[in-house]
Amino acid sequence: MEIERKYLITSPPENYTSYPFHQIEQGYLSTSPVVRVRKEDDSYYLTYKSKGLMVREEYNLPLTRESYEHLIQKADGNILTKKRYLIPLEGNLSLTIELDIFEGAFEGLMLAEVEFENEQDAASFLPPVWFGKDVTFSGEYQNSRLSQMKR
Repeated sequence: MEIERKYLITSPPENYTSYPFHQIEQGYLSTSPVVRVRKEDDSYYLTYKSKGLMVREEYNLPLTRESYEHLIQKADGNILTKKRYLIPLEGNLSLTIELDIFEGAFEGLMLAEVEFENEQDAASFLPPVWFGKDVTFSGEYQNSRLSQMKR
């Protein structure tokens, strides 16, 4: 189960590049249901996600590099590339902000996600002041939707 809130970022914290990050490339084989292949640094995954906005079923299966390279060629739409910075949430070190800085077709787009253990914690979350608009419930900035947008 994935429980997360998502925010549009217009001004990231000054020191965000000092935090660890992952280089991510991903493509979508299907958007309904969501079936994604992802390269994260030197790891490869096939992911299934159910419908939903804040709460969704999510299953990750490991892939070999060869399987990933074969499947990414079959992806529909945009291949998304981004750096994902892992920033501990000040005052709550059990939560991590995943700050996505998009590259390629969506260069300039910045989104922050925070994953939670339960819906109650997600619903009561107070974001840091540098977070922008809460886009959790719009679906507009889901990566599967971005993959289908004309840019």
